[in-house]
Amino acid sequence: MNRGTIYSIAISKDRGELKKEVQDALVVVGSGIIGDGHAGDWDRQITCLDYMSVIKSNEINGLNMGPGDFAENILIEGLDFSNLGIGSKLKLGTSVIIEVSQVGKEDHPSVVTRNFGVSLLPGEGIFCKVIEGGSIKKGDKVEIIK
Repeated sequence: MNRGTIYSIAISKDRGELKKEVQDALVVVGSGIIGDGHAGDWDRQITCLDYMSVIKSNEINGLNMGPGDFAENILIEGLDFSNLGIGSKLKLGTSVIIEVSQVGKEDHPSVVTRNFGVSLLPGEGIFCKVIEGGSIKKGDKVEIIK
């Protein structure tokens, strides 16, 4: 599917911390989510993950992980992540546009791996730059626009 929904938004004050769920967020062009330690002038401003990946990991590993536990900013429900590659653009809510800058990442002993023994971002995370800013909230629509 080319459309989905924001299942959750999560932020952490600093890098290397587990993220905590918030109901809404302000997204800034060229930076990321206000209040998140990963915001800044680089290519991994916002991290997205397929909500179904979390459900599957919980089932396989006997865990009960939820929003922010995999260090993602946005869990998206109902969107086919296999349609996404570098340069793909997503519209979040009514105005925010993010562009995929990286799919997956180097695997290292992250806070997630140390705490839970499993990590999804190295294989399944998508990392994005903010092209157009605005506000987003839990339940907003997500659409692949390119």
